[in-house]
Amino acid sequence: MCAKVADFGFSKYAPQEGDSGASLEVRGTAGYMDPEYYTTQQLSAKSDVFSFGVVLLEIVSGREPLNIHRPRNEWSLVEWAKPYIRASKIDEIVDPGIKGGYHAEAMWRVVEIALSCIEPFSAYRPSMVDIVRELEDALIIENNASEYMKSIESLGGSNRYSIVIEKRAVPPTSSTTESTMSSKTLSLPQPR
Repeated sequence: MCAKVADFGFSKYAPQEGDSGASLEVRGTAGYMDPEYYTTQQLSAKSDVFSFGVVLLEIVSGREPLNIHRPRNEWSLVEWAKPYIRASKIDEIVDPGIKGGYHAEAMWRVVEIALSCIEPFSAYRPSMVDIVRELEDALIIENNASEYMKSIESLGGSNRYSIVIEKRAVPPTSSTTESTMSSKTLSLPQPR
């Protein structure tokens, strides 16, 4: 009962019910498989990168990679998430259980890494070395933000200032730039 961590390539050696020996057929879990495999019948290190990207999306969204009980356009986690990410709407895909509990820039980094991993063509996917480096950067951003917020809370709240922009009615002038510039005045910073 010792667990082993291995890739799906080893699953082809696992005997299946009714098998007399090891199968050479590649096995994997739907939703994680590299789309290139279906056309080339070849797996590579970049196939594992695709699968890792799906795992990152699972972590961010709290959704399973394939669910046929959802509406048709949401069956595949990858296909559901891509349009939101490309439209810069990651709040739409983030698991509601973690909303507000993360630094936005760190989450963006993770989502961008996931998006690069799930590229349909393996040539456009990053190497695992690059992925690890990016994830480490995201973790540093998240940890620094957490430490900063803890230090602010220990001081009894924020001492940051906000800038208030007031809009004033200004008669139209011949120059729209002049009008725009004079319609906004900057007031002195006010404590929150």
